[in-house]
Amino acid sequence: MEIILLIILILGAWFWLDSVAKREIAVNFGQSLANRCQLQLLDETVACTKMSVGRDSRGHAQFQRFYEFEVTANGTERMQCHLQLLGDQLISWHIPPYLQPVN
Repeated sequence: MEIILLIILILGAWFWLDSVAKREIAVNFGQSLANRCQLQLLDETVACTKMSVGRDSRGHAQFQRFYEFEVTANGTERMQCHLQLLGDQLISWHIPPYLQPVN
């Protein structure tokens, strides 16, 4: 019984550490996407909203995570965006169309 509890604890700790690492990857991808679109990522808004199991190109099972985040073009209006990771690979993303601010 103690061994089973220890295994559950170790798996829980691994999952938590893996989730923290994947959130960092999502923040980095979000930052990169926002920079490409000349937007500012509001990085405290990056949150995992859904998780499932998917298969990569080699057929290996991996966690598939969906993250939502917000960006802004002018500092006041926020836009809802999302991205999808399979393992640590970016699978898809969406940033809605917006009007570029006039300088």
